[in-house]
Amino acid sequence: MVKRDDLAVYCHQLLNVDDFHDYAPNGLQVEGRETIHTLITGVTASRALIERAIALKADAIMVHHGWFWKGEPAPLTGMKGARVRLLMQHDISLFAYHLPLDAHPELGNNAQLGKLWELTDETADPASLLRIGRLCEAEPIEDFLLRIERTLGRAPLHLPGGPARVERIAWCSGAAQKMLPKAAAWGADVFVSGEVSEQTFHEAAELGVHYVAAGHHATERVGIQALGAYLEVDFDLNVHFVDLVNPV
Repeated sequence: MVKRDDLAVYCHQLLNVDDFHDYAPNGLQVEGRETIHTLITGVTASRALIERAIALKADAIMVHHGWFWKGEPAPLTGMKGARVRLLMQHDISLFAYHLPLDAHPELGNNAQLGKLWELTDETADPASLLRIGRLCEAEPIEDFLLRIERTLGRAPLHLPGGPARVERIAWCSGAAQKMLPKAAAWGADVFVSGEVSEQTFHEAAELGVHYVAAGHHATERVGIQALGAYLEVDFDLNVHFVDLVNPV
């Protein structure tokens, strides 16, 4: 059990929220009941996730993709209004952590992906969203693709460009395909992110780097799960990770 506002302060400090200029507010986005016993975690604050939280009698939801993004219309109408209304009708709080949860050195999406793929992180800047590391030994690109499929539960999209055997791996969760040139400049054999653009196919071939689109949702499940597990122990909460299928 934890007080809502105490959890907000704790996560703000744990995830170093003040270090980021983000596209949406990080922290408590919608205020629900004061005390939290049951916490639902998930990737995106969709209506389906809210409905699951209601069914599980949750006091709060914590996600990676929350609401109130820069550039989106401000009025609470249509789909956005319906989501907020449903949440508030059931007195459920919403917490969201975007870039801070990508970057955290232990609980973050990128840190957790590095562990999943058994990479030695060699990134010079500890605050960098783009990470670079090394496999314990070089392996065929096909074996590395199978490693990703096995750990994330989905076959990635592979745009070939690098060597037949790979060792230096760069990665960044989510939609980071624009970082491919930087990954190439860092000497990566492979760059893994979540999404892909049309031009990425040509860039991978011309830069000599394999590009792997492993799924935006798939690459960003791991951080929120790690954060939820951490909070469950720290505050003796009932935490349930709800993984709604998303092929993107």
